[in-house]
Amino acid sequence: MAEKVAPSLLLSNPPPAKPQFPIQTHIHHLPMIPASPPPPITPLLQNLLLNNQPSNSPKPINPRTPSNHSPRPRTRIGKARDPNRGKPWSHHRLSPLGQQVLNSLIDPSFESAELDKILGHLFEYYQEESSSSSGNVDSLSMDILGIIKGLGFYKKCDLAMSVFEWVRNRKDCELVLNCSVVAVIISMLGKQGKVSAAASLLNNLRIDGLDLDVYAYTSLITAYASNGRYRDAVLVFRKMEEEGCKPTLITYNVILNVYGKMGMPWSKISGLVEGMKSAGIALDDYTFNTLISCCRRGSLYEEAAQVFEEMKLAGFSPDKVTYNALLDVYGKSRRPKEAMEVLREMESNGFSPSIVTYNSLISAYVRDCLLREAMELKAQMVEKGIEPDVFTYTTLLSGFEKAGKDESAMRVFEEMRAAGCKPNICTFNALIKMHGNRGKFAEMMKVFEEIKMCNCVPDIVTWNTLLAVFGQNGMDSEVSGVFKEMKRAGFVPERDTFNTLISAYSRCGSFEQAMAVYRRMLEAGVAPDLSSYNAVLAALARGGLWEQSEKIFTEMKDVCCKPNELTYCSLLHAYANGKEIERMRALAKEIYSGVTEPVAVLLKTLVLVNSKCDLLMETEHAFMELRKKGSPDLSTLNAMIAIYGRRQMVAKANEILNLMNESGFSPSLATYNSLMYMHSRSENFQKSEEILKDIIAKGLKPDIISFNTVIFAYCRNGRMKEASRIFSEMKDSGLVPDVITYNTFVASYAADSMFEEAIDVVKYMIKNGCKRNQNTYNSIVDGYCKHNRRADASMFVSSLHELDPHVSKEEECRLSERIMKKWS
Repeated sequence: MAEKVAPSLLLSNPPPAKPQFPIQTHIHHLPMIPASPPPPITPLLQNLLLNNQPSNSPKPINPRTPSNHSPRPRTRIGKARDPNRGKPWSHHRLSPLGQQVLNSLIDPSFESAELDKILGHLFEYYQEESSSSSGNVDSLSMDILGIIKGLGFYKKCDLAMSVFEWVRNRKDCELVLNCSVVAVIISMLGKQGKVSAAASLLNNLRIDGLDLDVYAYTSLITAYASNGRYRDAVLVFRKMEEEGCKPTLITYNVILNVYGKMGMPWSKISGLVEGMKSAGIALDDYTFNTLISCCRRGSLYEEAAQVFEEMKLAGFSPDKVTYNALLDVYGKSRRPKEAMEVLREMESNGFSPSIVTYNSLISAYVRDCLLREAMELKAQMVEKGIEPDVFTYTTLLSGFEKAGKDESAMRVFEEMRAAGCKPNICTFNALIKMHGNRGKFAEMMKVFEEIKMCNCVPDIVTWNTLLAVFGQNGMDSEVSGVFKEMKRAGFVPERDTFNTLISAYSRCGSFEQAMAVYRRMLEAGVAPDLSSYNAVLAALARGGLWEQSEKIFTEMKDVCCKPNELTYCSLLHAYANGKEIERMRALAKEIYSGVTEPVAVLLKTLVLVNSKCDLLMETEHAFMELRKKGSPDLSTLNAMIAIYGRRQMVAKANEILNLMNESGFSPSLATYNSLMYMHSRSENFQKSEEILKDIIAKGLKPDIISFNTVIFAYCRNGRMKEASRIFSEMKDSGLVPDVITYNTFVASYAADSMFEEAIDVVKYMIKNGCKRNQNTYNSIVDGYCKHNRRADASMFVSSLHELDPHVSKEEECRLSERIMKKWS
């Protein structure tokens, strides 16, 4: 893949260098997942990837940055405690000379060659005062700290680093430099995204003999966390503890935030809190808010509610941040009712809902496919004077996309632009997903190009979305190629990428590769979270591997990873694909009785699996319950049409089709294929070709199932000329006939005693490299037996090797036994 990509993409944005801090030697390298190199990139993917470069600086989190601790008063690091926040620079700890030095350095006329003279004058002044006075040394140290912080305030970080290096290169630097200065520099580098440089600096300072304190370590942890390098942050935390440096409350708060971002199991999060308490460190309001936020990823609404109560018992009053975080947890747990209760409590305690509040609520309803209610919430927030932002619109757009309502999704996008709300990378990612999932790769490429026009850059989610899209479309070579390019562009795979790869490969039918990704993920030290387990379960479910699915389910619970509705959905699919109907029914019974609330996604799955297993009563029951929630989507409506179509329940199928149109859904190819199937088995079999023509007229591309269904309709009714015409149209469209196509002709000819024609079809199959199956020869043998031509049937089997040199002896014996059974 890389060979065909423009050099600008490969060279202009290399992967970030590995930090030199010693603990980094324990970080695992993440090799290419597929065992063999991918084939050359397709022209589509090449065009998609050219001249687009990712952002390597994830949006910073907002932990409280550490305060410095020493016998003299120290100033907290970070914006949250910055007295200059939103104000002109003011630092009362600077001496008059220190302020004069700072003014000289920030003067537009300052030149770097003057640095030595300016700082030399500062040091000479303090040396003249008293070379032995520790007080003067402390004052000089405070001036250096203030100057560096002031330069950071004025966005002159490179100059601040030059001041630091100038002081560091002096013989008496150990008297002036302290961990307060180091912490400020580390924090400054972190904000610039230069985390590797920060780690290298800290390591070199330790080699030089500087005793690092908790504030220096905490600054590096915060820098890693702010740049999305969560595993590195945890490694620094562990190294700090190993060296006997005790974490402060702020250190713990930062690491708790990191644990939440990493999706750590709740057992590890609660274990860290117990460690805090054992060390005599009391939790503050920020700790409680962070703990509630940690519950988002795993949908741990019960744990969040418990933390909320503990917070109030500890004497802390919930604030707007607390309520918004708790509301968001309920939203991500698909519990919109509880989220609304939090809103009511929030308002009753005097906190007005903000855009963050409404966005969380809208997200909650969208997650449960309650799109009408989500739109009503948007209208409600506008009435209160809160303008929707890019997150509001993107959430709604994604919801309509997921429900298959592309027209509604595009209306939201157009409304967003009309309101002057500029789309961000999340918006573009949602559009890429929408077009990609529909197989509209040209439109997907246009969106990708528009990212550049809007001064956005692809992020890790963009790459993960591409992986998911190609995986869902069975394009495994593109999956491997995108993953390779993602790493080449400097993105380090995190848990979400691994989860996406597992899902992508399993959707491509590459089960072994999916499991290889899972193993590599564990080898890289990435602990599985709820999404990881669900991705593995979905892969197992596709293969009907229900026994392995049950083992994974047990493992989840053993590591205190709480299963959610998607977990149960995968179990249902595993049972359905494994033909374990009774197990499926037992789990469905548990769901209805309350093992987990039958939310929309579970009810949808019950519709799908029951329809797939042709369980009419169970399918209708699940669909009825789903309609009570008002949230059937395109896939469930298609499932209903499919089961009614198979049973020739035309009136019922038409009812669902009308409901589909009334609900604003555009029929998909699956819809039309089910309708064609229904008509192909009826007296009105010619209707199936009418639907085929309608598909083509609407710009949809029929698949092999579409053509095979129409061919069957004509063959079944002895209309072989029309069947042959459809066969020709199928080939003209670029589709390759499969064994079902040929077997349909073979069976029809044999049933009408046209054995020469049937055998000619077999010869054509062999000539075109289509592998025969048991049904191919069964049809001919059964045709002879049906017309009382046993001898001809036996002669056909005895000379079968001449027709098909690759036929096995076992197949010949099987057919002979079939003749005996048929004749008897």
